[in-house]
Amino acid sequence: MQDVPTKKNSLLFNIVTNLTFWVLIAIVSGILLGNYKPDTAVQMKVVGDSFISLVKLFIGPIIFLTIVLGISGMGDLKKVGRIGIKALLYFEVVTTFALAIGILAAYIIQPGKIDKSGLDIQDASQYTTNPKTDFDWWHFFLDNFTLQVLLAAIICGIALNYYSKREIIVGYLYKCSKVVFRVLKIVMYLAPLGAFGGMAYTIGKFGLQTLIPLGKLMVTVYITMALFIFVVLGSILRYYKIRILDFLKFMKAELLIVLGTSSSEPALPSLMEKLERMGCSKSVVGLVVPTGYSFNLDGTSIYLSMCIIFLAQLYDVHLSFGEILTIIGLLMITSKGAAGVTGSGFIVLASTLTAIHKIPVEGLAFLLGVDKFMSEARAITNFIGNGVATIVISKNENEFLQVENPMKLD
Repeated sequence: MQDVPTKKNSLLFNIVTNLTFWVLIAIVSGILLGNYKPDTAVQMKVVGDSFISLVKLFIGPIIFLTIVLGISGMGDLKKVGRIGIKALLYFEVVTTFALAIGILAAYIIQPGKIDKSGLDIQDASQYTTNPKTDFDWWHFFLDNFTLQVLLAAIICGIALNYYSKREIIVGYLYKCSKVVFRVLKIVMYLAPLGAFGGMAYTIGKFGLQTLIPLGKLMVTVYITMALFIFVVLGSILRYYKIRILDFLKFMKAELLIVLGTSSSEPALPSLMEKLERMGCSKSVVGLVVPTGYSFNLDGTSIYLSMCIIFLAQLYDVHLSFGEILTIIGLLMITSKGAAGVTGSGFIVLASTLTAIHKIPVEGLAFLLGVDKFMSEARAITNFIGNGVATIVISKNENEFLQVENPMKLD
């Protein structure tokens, strides 16, 4: 007779001690505070920003250590090059497909065809290029810490393969990696605070009623990204006999963290750990995931292409087929590394608008009100896309280990 209450107590204990449970509670609490006490909620911005800033301190060391260990652990530089080329080709194909889907969805749903009463819409024919928005690759690289760390890690990883005492340094770096991940695991217990602060500020600052004029764009972005995840990424996983719903369920805790913080970076370490638990080899995970965080931004690609078409519709600007191809080509290049710079989405949009010289750059101001709400969709799509990419490369390289899989495979 004692078994039933014992099981109930055990279930309750597992729920209460589960980080996912507290992140979910924090998100709901943030929404309620933002709705009923907006002034107080806005002040919670510092809580969410502080958590993200704290986690970002670990991103550089984690990317550097995992890539160096991944390259040096392979030993065979030809293998490193082969995996790197495969990953970059996959990134380029999928992100280009995402750009095209964003443009197609924007033309079908036409989110920019809205009631413009009350909006300060200037005549696009009077638009002149603002030279301050010209894109500077050199400064973009200097401001992009993620790309700098990636380059340094690749060089160090290759150099280690030619060093006679490589094992000593690799052993030291491996110990450093374990310490970094152990400390980060402790920091992640603060994730509910970060999720609460981010969600409370968002609702308190903007409020759902202010999103009505641009609500159609926001809904369009979410629908398009959901279709991309379940149809495109789902089909890719299905080819490798993995169901997308099983993958999402396996990553539910990380997805909630991404949702609450509006950033995929806090979930990077957990993503790498779980991909290894699935069966992806440590060397492939260490090389593909950090690189994907700069070069495989599916959600960002959809968002950028859709926003340009939205602004064109908002200003009643007709874009020829050649101009649309130009937009895709520009975004294929400028969107790479966009996650490494705060506000870089607007830098990329501004540079693209300047290049095509038909849509006022000032139109970006209309996106400020809803950008925060769409950042969750971008971050989640980017996160899932990088997980899928790692599985694809692991399977393709026969580096998907036969371990007891926590997910349900066909």
